[in-house]
Amino acid sequence: MRKKTMKKAARTAKKHKGAVITIILILVVIIVVIGQLYLRVDSVHSFVDDLIVKITSSGVKDTPKSNVSGRQTIPTVTTYGDNDLSIHFLELGNNNTGDSIYIKAGDIDILIDAGSRQNSSDAIAAYVDNYCTDGKLEYVIATHAHQDHIAGFVSTKSRPGIFARYECGTIIDFTLTNAKTTVYNNYVAARDQEVAAGAMHYTALQCYNETDGAQRVYSLGEGMMMTILYQTFYETKSSDENNYSVCVLFTHGAKNYLFTGDLEAEGEASLVANNELPEVELFKAGHHGSYTASTETLLKVIKPKIVCVCCCAGAVEYTQTPANTFPSQAFVDRVALYTDAVYVTTVGMVEYSEEKGQYEDIGFASMNGVITVLSSAGTVTVSCSNNDTKLKDTDWFKANRTCPAAWSG
Repeated sequence: MRKKTMKKAARTAKKHKGAVITIILILVVIIVVIGQLYLRVDSVHSFVDDLIVKITSSGVKDTPKSNVSGRQTIPTVTTYGDNDLSIHFLELGNNNTGDSIYIKAGDIDILIDAGSRQNSSDAIAAYVDNYCTDGKLEYVIATHAHQDHIAGFVSTKSRPGIFARYECGTIIDFTLTNAKTTVYNNYVAARDQEVAAGAMHYTALQCYNETDGAQRVYSLGEGMMMTILYQTFYETKSSDENNYSVCVLFTHGAKNYLFTGDLEAEGEASLVANNELPEVELFKAGHHGSYTASTETLLKVIKPKIVCVCCCAGAVEYTQTPANTFPSQAFVDRVALYTDAVYVTTVGMVEYSEEKGQYEDIGFASMNGVITVLSSAGTVTVSCSNNDTKLKDTDWFKANRTCPAAWSG
């Protein structure tokens, strides 16, 4: 009876290609469950990743390449105190590098950027909903007009964007842009619709100058504040869109936390020249750990103790030069002089294409996963959803980067 049933299922599957794929996916789930119980989890995941790549490359057209072979850890939900400041560097559900940082300051919810692509809004909301229980983001900051920072704000026919999912209190974004892309235009339309629904909207320059009701410093609770810093490219045109990035400093008691978007070397020099920057507990790596940012000019002033990198480590989305993939060798060499507490959200899966003669991104997995930096009662701690391993101790780093002398002593 069992053999007859299996033969009948095989004949049916042959007629219906979709059914074959469904059956394979069900078997994949069964393998994962068994693997969790009896086998090494990493080995099972590797097998599943390889199988999914084969399935999705066999003609299934509704699976976007960015979701092929994706594996992320599920973060643990934590309860924070009324006077805690927690900063969460999110994984974005695909193998495209981008930024989205959720910050909880007491009862206030803040989101900086919503990259990397429009489908990232699902991953962002799935995480934020664990903490933003009233459906309102008091502050939203869009640092600059590149899609890996703003695409998730915008809705598609199949999924709502961040602006559609949440009520927004105050939206702060870039003053200047060279962008003419559809993503940018859609961002503006979605932002303006949110403003029509009651949100306040200011540029970084309005905040710094405290015009039209905007503030330079926003109080977030007892001993907590958010300060919009000044840099020249709020008012001066640049050929590099990254230099328009909104720069923000969070302060909790005597502790400071710096975010500069994708600000490049020239912008960082302006940031240093125009502000009395303090030494910081945390620095979000400039431009995803690019060799063009996180310069010595800035680092020698802020002397970061913790550096968090939002990227798909090793992914070739932007370059085929191995030393320059995020986080770059130059970034590592510079930051190593100040700290070895460097953490990276995601690692990319890369494969060489003989046909195209180049490397291609084929998937992703958690490196540290969601990185959470908690400032509580004068103490700063780091915890990650996948593991708390520092970048220098990861297998990826050992295989792809040269360890600086400061980290090998």
